[in-house]
Amino acid sequence: MTVHAKARHVLIIEDEILVAFEVEALLAEQGFTSFDIADCPADALALAVAHPPDLITADYRIVGGTGVEAVEAIQSRLGHIPVVYVTGNADQLKGRFKPVVDKPISPRHLAEACARAFAS
Repeated sequence: MTVHAKARHVLIIEDEILVAFEVEALLAEQGFTSFDIADCPADALALAVAHPPDLITADYRIVGGTGVEAVEAIQSRLGHIPVVYVTGNADQLKGRFKPVVDKPISPRHLAEACARAFAS
């Protein structure tokens, strides 16, 4: 599955570095070319302002808060950016946020979620 032609930079909000690297590798296979990784809301906002992302992936529970808080802070500052929540706590997000990819991560589900994020 191919991503939006202009979408190349991803902000990965994840406090487990091995999971962040897995997300990075899977998104690189989809054509994304650059990545920033943040493990807390403050770092996520700082990285997004310094290098605005084309896509954000966010875990629900992260150091010092939630991925939802980080995304809200980023979007209030930069406007709408497509988001995919990648979490082991999908039950916390179901019905409120979409798209959501449950851990362990399925490459196909992540690709489909990215397509949905760009379509909305």
